[in-house]
Amino acid sequence: MINSHYDWQFKNANDASSEAEELASALSVEPLIAQILINRGYQSVASATAFLHPDLSQLADPFLMHDMQVGTERIQAAIMAGEKITIYGDYDADGVTSTAIMYDTLLQLGAEVDYFIPNRFVDGYGPNAAAFERLIKAGTQLIVTVDNGVSGHDAIARANELGVEVVVTDHHELPEILPDAAAIIHPRHPQGQYQFGGLSGAGVAFKVATALLEEIPQELLDLAAIGTVADLVPIVGENRVLVTTGLKLLAATERPGLQALMAGAGIKPETLDEQSIGFGIAPRLNALGRLDDAAPAVELLTTLDPDQAQSLADLTESQNKYRQKLVADISKEALQQAEDEAHSGHPTALIVGENWHEGVLGIVASKVVEATGKPAVVLSRSKDGMTAKGSGRSVAGFNLFEAFDDQRDLLVAFGGHAAAVGMTAKATELDALQRAFDAAAAKQQLADQPKPTLPIAARLSAGEVTQKLYQQLHELAPFGTDNPVPLFAFSPASVNDVKAIGAAGNHLKFKVVDGAHSVDAIDFGDGAFATELAAAPTQVSLVAQLSVNVWQGRTTMQLMVKDIALTGLVFEDQRTQTLRQSMFTQTGIYAFFNPKLYDQLQPQLPAGATSWLLADADRVPLIKTPVLYLVDCPTTLVDLESALTHIRAQKIVAYFYTKQSHYLLGVPDRQQYAKLFRFVKAHHDVDVSHRLAELAKYLQLDQDQLVFMIQNFIELHFVTVTNGLMNATVAPDNQPIESAPSYVTRQQQIKTEKQLLYSETPALRELVLSYVAEE
Repeated sequence: MINSHYDWQFKNANDASSEAEELASALSVEPLIAQILINRGYQSVASATAFLHPDLSQLADPFLMHDMQVGTERIQAAIMAGEKITIYGDYDADGVTSTAIMYDTLLQLGAEVDYFIPNRFVDGYGPNAAAFERLIKAGTQLIVTVDNGVSGHDAIARANELGVEVVVTDHHELPEILPDAAAIIHPRHPQGQYQFGGLSGAGVAFKVATALLEEIPQELLDLAAIGTVADLVPIVGENRVLVTTGLKLLAATERPGLQALMAGAGIKPETLDEQSIGFGIAPRLNALGRLDDAAPAVELLTTLDPDQAQSLADLTESQNKYRQKLVADISKEALQQAEDEAHSGHPTALIVGENWHEGVLGIVASKVVEATGKPAVVLSRSKDGMTAKGSGRSVAGFNLFEAFDDQRDLLVAFGGHAAAVGMTAKATELDALQRAFDAAAAKQQLADQPKPTLPIAARLSAGEVTQKLYQQLHELAPFGTDNPVPLFAFSPASVNDVKAIGAAGNHLKFKVVDGAHSVDAIDFGDGAFATELAAAPTQVSLVAQLSVNVWQGRTTMQLMVKDIALTGLVFEDQRTQTLRQSMFTQTGIYAFFNPKLYDQLQPQLPAGATSWLLADADRVPLIKTPVLYLVDCPTTLVDLESALTHIRAQKIVAYFYTKQSHYLLGVPDRQQYAKLFRFVKAHHDVDVSHRLAELAKYLQLDQDQLVFMIQNFIELHFVTVTNGLMNATVAPDNQPIESAPSYVTRQQQIKTEKQLLYSETPALRELVLSYVAEE
């Protein structure tokens, strides 16, 4: 059974409100676009216009931000005095773009400036006292943090002790007690007047650059766009302005490093969009910091030397490919572990490996969450075996930070938030940590959490998926957090050409069909659903975004599936002439009609499965099961109806095995019966116990047919068989052969097999489901 992962929310889907009609007229857009805008909070013409047409005039005065005046004056004083300024950045894409923005800005102003990117494996995240000491000893007289600093109490206090001030520019959550910095420039500082708190680190750095340069530095918009998209901050308000304008600059960038990086990533300027950053540029910049030193990323973004740019781009590409290999290799091991007997029974996933690169464990944890639906922590044991370090990712409705916050006696280090954590655990306490993780799942009622919601823009059919609609939807781009790509629900008449694709068959491809119209659909990661989907082509519902596929210069529409489900009872046609062990590996109810086969296959059934025999039906109460396997073919359709009356299932799998097809064997004709009767009348003591094969050959009959005919004769008292010897009965009653019970049964079997074994799948599905009792 394929169940949806999300709760599909239909708000004014296919029923544009009068407000949407009015807004559509005022904006000269389609009502669907207007309804999406209204659903996302843009209800007035002014707010919707600002959203649809972002420009630099919508950027707020940077001096409304807390401590902007104080911080920029301190930086300007340092420049005037010739003080050495060090920009203290971060190792992710937002951090390196923030550093590059600030570095370029201070260079323009004539500052004596350098930058320092902490190493995640040596210095950790944020201000580090030992790193500050090294920088100050090397001559730094002012430290400016970007994309970090608000939690750097100890390091900033140490800098103050050494006589060096720190200007903090950051966007992360503000702690209750702020550090004693010369200035804390932050868009959400409670004492500030800034109206947009969703800026990334790069966005804050861009605002500082604007204040220092006393104009909007449009040449830095490409870097601001990269940092904004990479950090997954809301793509609304000022961020929408930064990304929209930044993408235009990025498409025509003159930065040699970005040119080389995009060329290596296969990103074409004419098709560049926010996804080019999210899936192309940002992962490459992040790869450097995940695996080693991220400082080359800043060099890449700021160098003017084409040769150096190419060399750095090559390094970045190489590291990214290595990162991808690490993720693939570790994920394979982690998922195997998550699904083994020791782990699969837990409501949470605590995965521990050996010699796993800790820089990619957050990505691996996300993949475990995606595959299992469980909150997951992935750790790598240290070489000395004393600790295990790694990252965790959560699911909707489960607070991962809370789950471990009161388990610090089991941990050496811990930090994070509700959705993601990092930790170093004591290796001797891993079993206790798993128990605590499971206990948190029970305490937070993880099993009872509702599905996360998925807003649906409209219901569409295959014929409504057009390039015109696709282009209209892109009036809402760039997409991202708080402005997701619009999703549409489909309940097609059918799906066809269902196939698992990819090297390992991990992905799903099919056609959505409505009448004469069809459109291709791609569902990444759901290749295992191919058989079920093909078995129920008229019961599919899905949610997808519209996309285009360009192949050999031809552009066609396609659907990128976000969620999929099968509605109603699912029927799966797996009719077979051979029973294999692989058919008896899943839990469920295995229903039998033949008692001998029932007894024979009991040892083959998996643990946790239930076997059911029609002969016992009246002694067994109604049974409910997720999956019902109809193992063998019933003698009559009445038997099948009886089984389906006694068993309720969400999914029915039909094997309908029969050792020999009565339909293909048929029944003997009158001439064959007459030939056998004449032979019996002419011969006495015919040995049917030892010479049956010889007799069948002589009469030119199939041996099984001969056995059947003799059985008919016995039932009608035409012959007797005593001690294996057959003789004709003297003056038997004149009875039609069709009245023999075995003949009647054979006719029933032929009729049943014709409908159950030799019908097309749609007809079989309709027949089987017609016998399913209503709840």
